[in-house]
Amino acid sequence: MYRDKSICVVIPAYNEATQIGKVIETMPNYIDQIVVVDDCSKDETVQAVKQYQQNNDRIVLIEHDENQGCGGALATGYIWARDNGFDVAVRMDGDGQMNPDDLTALLNPVVEGKADYVKGNRLFTGEAYKKIPKIRYFGNAFLSLLTKIASGYWNVADSQSGYTVINKHALHTIDWSLMYKRYGQPNDLLVRLNIYNFKVTDVPVEPVYNIGESSGIKIRKVVFTIFWMLMKMFLWRMKEKYVIRDFHPLIFFYALGGLFSLSTILLFSRIIYYKFSMGIFPPTSSLAAMFSFMSASLFTLFAMWFDMEANKDLK
Repeated sequence: MYRDKSICVVIPAYNEATQIGKVIETMPNYIDQIVVVDDCSKDETVQAVKQYQQNNDRIVLIEHDENQGCGGALATGYIWARDNGFDVAVRMDGDGQMNPDDLTALLNPVVEGKADYVKGNRLFTGEAYKKIPKIRYFGNAFLSLLTKIASGYWNVADSQSGYTVINKHALHTIDWSLMYKRYGQPNDLLVRLNIYNFKVTDVPVEPVYNIGESSGIKIRKVVFTIFWMLMKMFLWRMKEKYVIRDFHPLIFFYALGGLFSLSTILLFSRIIYYKFSMGIFPPTSSLAAMFSFMSASLFTLFAMWFDMEANKDLK
């Protein structure tokens, strides 16, 4: 128990035989249950966890028959925590990259009722740029910007952080069977939380790297995959939150911004065609393209501003 709240830690694990022991050994004493979800590992992860189970009755091992991705493993653990009535569920990965010393800072906003979902932010510290591999750092920054737009949580960053805490209400509200199952899971979940107006906050955590972990993330592939997923989730959030649940005029601003953006692309394509085929800039098309570009920018920026205002109470 932590401050009279029952705490369950969910650990998605895939090929973490060399790291999972360190995670279990450093788990704080106030954690009531440690749920390790093995996502059909090909190494000795299951055997390693079973050895620790013999001397630690807090450990529950759930084995997937087929690989579902980190999001699928997390969903399995969340469903277990929900069905067993825990007040709070924590996500810690099996690679040892989440410092247990940071856990109380993550738990406190949820336990005190100030937030429904708390996530670690590795970018707050000036050490992040030095410790996080550069390609992952810039990929994370790019995806964080897109996630702000898609999710409506303009106050959060480090969208790919998996060090999170969620309360009982959110745990029972979200349909975990629908959550994205691969590396875009944290981004997908933020959108779903926003639909239900859950309060989300960031807490600074220490970035931990080069401790023997092995990442299976292919950055170039993942960025484009998550980018496409975020586009779809953004449109879904607009429909669910601002049309179906409570109509908001920002829909018109985003729609007009989108239409003028499409018009801008077509007009500039026409200008480029005339320049290369005839060697001239068509004056009417050039003027129309600039007007369309300015209109797209203004409508989109106003829509974002309206979205920020609509979600400012969710900080």
